[in-house]
Amino acid sequence: MQLAHTLRAGSVGMALVLSPLVSGAQEVADLRSAAELAVELKALKQELAEQRRLLHALQVELAAQRRAGDAVLATERGTGPQQVAAPAQAQAQAQAQAQAQTAPAREAVGQAPQRDGRPPEVAPIFEAPGVLTAKGKYVLEPSLQFGYSSSNRVALVGYTIIPALLIGLIDVREVKRNTLTGTLAGRYGLSNRTEAEIRIPYVYRSDSTVSRELFTGTAVERVFDTSGKALGDIELALRHQLNDGGMDKPYYIAGLRFKTRTGRDPFEVVTDCTRRCVGENASGTGLPLDLPTGSGFYSIQPNLTWLFPSDPAIFFGSISYLHNFKRNNLSRRVLAGEFEPLGEVKPGGVIGFNFGMGLALNERASLSLGYDHASMGRTKQNGVVVPGSVRTQLGTLLMGFSYRLNDKRTLNVAVGAGLTRDTPDVTLSFRLPMNF
Repeated sequence: MQLAHTLRAGSVGMALVLSPLVSGAQEVADLRSAAELAVELKALKQELAEQRRLLHALQVELAAQRRAGDAVLATERGTGPQQVAAPAQAQAQAQAQAQAQTAPAREAVGQAPQRDGRPPEVAPIFEAPGVLTAKGKYVLEPSLQFGYSSSNRVALVGYTIIPALLIGLIDVREVKRNTLTGTLAGRYGLSNRTEAEIRIPYVYRSDSTVSRELFTGTAVERVFDTSGKALGDIELALRHQLNDGGMDKPYYIAGLRFKTRTGRDPFEVVTDCTRRCVGENASGTGLPLDLPTGSGFYSIQPNLTWLFPSDPAIFFGSISYLHNFKRNNLSRRVLAGEFEPLGEVKPGGVIGFNFGMGLALNERASLSLGYDHASMGRTKQNGVVVPGSVRTQLGTLLMGFSYRLNDKRTLNVAVGAGLTRDTPDVTLSFRLPMNF
């Protein structure tokens, strides 16, 4: 009994001694578990934040690659007035822009990607390009254009007694005209939305006129050949992009073109007339002995161009109005050093519009189709419409082909077929824009 009591008392005392030690060990284990959980939770939070940053960077990079892909696709499928940069250059710029947008996004979460806002380029089947030159860049574009036209002219001078009998003179003429124009154009980007352009043409023309005057005692055909070559009318232009477009959103570009009269105008060349070229005392063919290379009038032309990307094609077009300024106290030179006074001459205005569509054939080549139309008003002399002057309609069907030679140069070829009587039968042009 005594021993049992002693043992019980010892065990109780030992329990009292060990109890605080066990509780302390448990508390230490709990604290250690909580610290480990805190460390693990902090690591998980850091990993989650890193995953979020990586996810955002991937989203930004994916969006940039999509924009770059759209830009390259639009470049390869371009058709126009238009094209100032090669497709490879547009792709390189798009990739560089994508990398520039992606790198800052990985450092600063939530930064919005930047958009270029420039329209896709189109192959140049029309005069005005659709894509503007980037700021600080310039484009040098040599071009060569050939045009051929053939027309018949029947002039009746007299009066009719009965429908089958004509008393008077019948003048039948067939005119064949060849025109070769070499042009050097330069464009400079004043900003990402504005560019300036200058065009310097050199013109060579040759005409062959076959005529036969009936009821004059002879039926012999006469051939009248004439030609002319000189500097043409220099042109200055300014274009500005009005809005930010995009896929399935149109781009609008406003332009203003000024044409000088640096070329040899029609009033400077000698006309084959011995007296007056019109009226009862008219004599001679009335044709110029040396062909002019300019229009002879200052002109200004505002225009508006639009481009509408719609995968897989790009639609484009423009409207314009050409205003010719009148000239006073005009006279033209005739044979024997004489001059025929003309007074005030005012050419009619020209209303123009065109439209087209472009498609990509592969990574380097693209094809474009378009139609160009111009309506020329009647010419007035001394405030009165010139006899025989009528409104003239000029319609041309155009097909263009573009091939990228390298990152800086692209070869563009365009063929035009005249659809109206007064339009040249065929036009063929070559362009080689070089980017710097």
